[in-house]
Amino acid sequence: MPFTLPDLPYPKDAFGELLSPETFDYHHGKHHKAYVTKANELIAADPAQQGKSLIELIRSSSGTLFNQVGQIWNHSFYWQCLSPKPTQPSADLQKLIDEGFGSTDALLDALKAEAVGHFASGWAALTLYDGALEVSSYHDADTPVAYDAVKPIFLLDVWEHAYYIDYRNARPDYIEAVLKSAINWEFVAQNLDGNGAARADQPG
Repeated sequence: MPFTLPDLPYPKDAFGELLSPETFDYHHGKHHKAYVTKANELIAADPAQQGKSLIELIRSSSGTLFNQVGQIWNHSFYWQCLSPKPTQPSADLQKLIDEGFGSTDALLDALKAEAVGHFASGWAALTLYDGALEVSSYHDADTPVAYDAVKPIFLLDVWEHAYYIDYRNARPDYIEAVLKSAINWEFVAQNLDGNGAARADQPG
């Protein structure tokens, strides 16, 4: 079964100027779609890769195929991490945030520092590791689901195509805007069950 481009979980104009419809047209409609198209072409040409889920391919492939399937999963998860409506951390999530960082503001500061400081393209991440929250980042198409012990909770795209239309080269402004106003805390809290990886998976 070929992989598909998942629908956005909100209208393209839901975020106003924070993330414009044009950004979604290019980021989702062109970049994300291109990863899906290329992955399907590579899989169709290699019977050994057929029938594997997105996560199975991430954990067993390398090179060009890994880059495509990693980016499909990363983007599919990232869209769900965003919300055009204000949300708040659940009580369980807030407890982990306070234990690990002292406050939500301190967590957001750590995520912003990681995202701004990440050299070149990649992803800033909040993950659950051994029962505690951790902030880290991944280069290029690397992804938390490539590592068995890491449970994805939240992902922020810091590739230029995520922000260049709306923010030009000002990555910090994009990061500040998303972290301040567009986190889907309900989705983040849901991923405390350890099943976040499955929420962006697709069957083979």
